[in-house]
Amino acid sequence: MQEFWFYVQLGLRHVLDFSAYDHILFLSALAVPFTFKKWKHIVLLATIFTIAHCSSLALSVYEVMTVDSGLIEFLIPVTIFLTAIFNLVFAKNAIEATGFYLHALATAFFGLIHGFGFSNYFKMLMAEEEEKLLPLLGFATGIEVSQILIILCILTIAFLSQIVFKVKKPIFITITSIIIMCITIPMLINTFPN
Repeated sequence: MQEFWFYVQLGLRHVLDFSAYDHILFLSALAVPFTFKKWKHIVLLATIFTIAHCSSLALSVYEVMTVDSGLIEFLIPVTIFLTAIFNLVFAKNAIEATGFYLHALATAFFGLIHGFGFSNYFKMLMAEEEEKLLPLLGFATGIEVSQILIILCILTIAFLSQIVFKVKKPIFITITSIIIMCITIPMLINTFPN
């Protein structure tokens, strides 16, 4: 059980690490179009992301698939940027206009990319472990809990902006998405493959 808890904590730290804020940025971009009224949809998207993220870790740990880390390091900010653009395109209608299934499919694909970004380090950690499933489940639990915390923060910010300060939802989505894009642009430049 102590080993499981270690990997839960690792999952928490992986997402909530402010020095490697790509995960927080992606979740912020993902959650921006939602409100507390649609909390089940964003939690489901976060769970889909967690499953996909841990699936790519499992593919790596069990040596089924490996991906070029340089390419993945570039694709991670691409996923953040595309999610923010998606928000801008559909800011007026939010997610309802595009279909939840399309959003879920894109989130799963982006989750696979983000998982491969952490796979080399995770694979190194797991090298000494005989049992790999329990650590993977612990890590997934930590990721899911931390993602829900971030989503709660974003939904609270959306609530305060839209209900308390009377910022219209499309304006909130647009401004927040542009801020996320501006933060992501240096990441894209720094990781662009040579």
